[in-house]
Amino acid sequence: QVQLVESGGRSAQPGGLLSLSCALSRNIFVFNDVGWYRQAPGKQRELLANINVGGVTNYAESVKGRFTISRDNAKNTVALQMNALKPEDTAVYYCYARKLHSCVWGPGTQVTVSS
Repeated sequence: QVQLVESGGRSAQPGGLLSLSCALSRNIFVFNDVGWYRQAPGKQRELLANINVGGVTNYAESVKGRFTISRDNAKNTVALQMNALKPEDTAVYYCYARKLHSCVWGPGTQVTVSS
């Protein structure tokens, strides 16, 4: 069973930047795509970005132009660079990995954006 572990979540000021990382315990090429969701208090989980085995990326409109997803195939990691942070970016951020119809999730990492 693959395990995913996120890291990098912390507090930041509006306009600041953060970088999240997710480490997979298996070869990242096993998965059709990997990516990031977030869930803010009282809200549904929101897909932010994903990247497939070919390196094609997709972004939610809410983060397009501010967040960048990338993958390191040698290290089996996927990263999320977050720039121009806003208070509404405050949430728990989850990494996922999908193989066909099966998804595996990390435990999440908290990001708080406030002045």
